[in-house]
Order: sequence, then C-alpha cells, then structure tokens
Amino acid sequence: MIKSKQPIDVAVDIDLPPEQVWDYVKDINSHTEWMRDATAIRITSDSAIGAGTTFECDTKIGPFKLVDKMEITEWTDNELMGVRHEGVVSGWGQFSLTPTGDHATTFRWAESLKFPWYLGSRVGQICARPLLRWIWTSNLSQLKKQLERRR
Repeated sequence: MIKSKQPIDVAVDIDLPPEQVWDYVKDINSHTEWMRDATAIRITSDSAIGAGTTFECDTKIGPFKLVDKMEITEWTDNELMGVRHEGVVSGWGQFSLTPTGDHATTFRWAESLKFPWYLGSRVGQICARPLLRWIWTSNLSQLKKQLERRR
C-alpha cells in the first residue's frame, strides 16, 4: 500500500526471489552497505526486527548531515517494511517487494518527507526531489548489484 502526499517512488528489478531479497534488507544494519547516504545506523530499541523497532541513521547528502530517527511501523515478511521519520526531517518511507517472473523481485522504495523551515520547508522539499530520486535510484542499483553478485 503506497501512501499519499506525492511520494518519491523508485524501483528496481532484482533477479532473486523476494525471500532472498528480504533476508538481506530485513537487517536494518545492512542498509549502510547499499545506501550511499546512510553512513551509520544505531538500533535504539530492544529488538532489531519487526514493527516497533527504532533506530537512528546518520545521513549525509553533500554538505548536509543529520541524524534521521526512525521507527518501523509496518512489517510483513518478504513483502513490506514501512518507517516513520521523526526529528529534523519527518515523514514516512516504505520498501515493498513484489514477485516478478519465476525467481525475480521488483523492489520499490517510496518516501514522503517534510523538511524544516531552515532546510527550505516546502520549497526545500520540491528542490530536493530530483536529487533524492537520483540518490535512491543509485542506492537501488547498488542493492541489485550486491544481491545478484551473492547468487
């Protein structure tokens, strides 16, 4: 289920079944291996898996650095991981995995973010969209390469 508010929505086809893709991405700490803008992740809850998991992600885009505080709000094994962003940037994000063909997966990443006034508020959001789309598309290409190499 993709939520409203004009999300940035990118996807990649990965030549592995959803279960194998999920086995890797369900480990939140592994996200720094394929997300170029995520430099460190710290789990802040007792559990590191499933809805209710909280964590902080050090994010860096060019000269901008921030700590993105997140909570997993949706979790369906092999299908869906949803997060709520809190802190400097707020909003929601979602990874969804859809089987395609016999042994492939479409991995979709959708995000809707709200920027504070000192990062340009609504204008900052609009200006950042093409850059974020490019970064996240690049991240998904990296994810695809890493997973397909492991085969």
